Amino acid sequence: MIKLLSYPLTILFFICFGLTLLIFHPIQWICLNIFGYQAHKKSVDWLQFFLMRSTNVLGTRYSFENTYAINTNLPVIIVANHQSMYDIPPIIWYLRKHHPKFISKKELGKGIPSVSFNLKYGGSALIDRKKPKEAIQVIKDFAEYIKSNNRAATIFPEGTRSRTGQPKPFQKKGLITLFEGIPNATVVPITINNSWKMLRYGKFPMGLGAHLKFKVHHPVKVSDFDYDTLIKHLEKEITKDVIV
Repeated sequence: MIKLLSYPLTILFFICFGLTLLIFHPIQWICLNIFGYQAHKKSVDWLQFFLMRSTNVLGTRYSFENTYAINTNLPVIIVANHQSMYDIPPIIWYLRKHHPKFISKKELGKGIPSVSFNLKYGGSALIDRKKPKEAIQVIKDFAEYIKSNNRAATIFPEGTRSRTGQPKPFQKKGLITLFEGIPNATVVPITINNSWKMLRYGKFPMGLGAHLKFKVHHPVKVSDFDYDTLIKHLEKEITKDVIV
């Protein structure tokens, strides 16, 4: 019965979600090209807010637990598990004062209204997974941008999304490249739960009633650990609170 109900609600959701992307695409262009970075950044923040509201059509709820005061005058590396594309809007919205940027595959840099524009012009890094050497250089350049502007690099070190919520092993290379490039960064571990449930039936229909939960763990300094120890610490902190 619930799955049957999800068909019409999914259609309504796609309409709301698609319209939001289409409306904010020219808004982003105007903000960036006429008013500059800060205006563009605010338009991206509000895009995430309305994308989240469109998921409310599906009964989706959000909880974001963060009890820590994270310094905005230092660069940040956000490290999280990854369950679906719906992980991204809450991170941008709830941590917006840190200007979260993402490492994404280059295919997302074209063809998607609003999303592709922000990835190309908003400070994120687009990498070609088939060219790992070039990808590392892109991440190095990205790290320099984050360090110079005291912004937040967001990385999902599992590499690919978990379609069942079950955590995958963390891949070290991207993390180490960020640690080396931003040695003064504060690392913010985040556990994400239930995002995968929005895609429990696949891309259509959408899952109903998912309660997406984000938990920020104690921030740590890159400079306080050797890299292997830091990665093990982050993986343990993030995955211990994943509910499968």
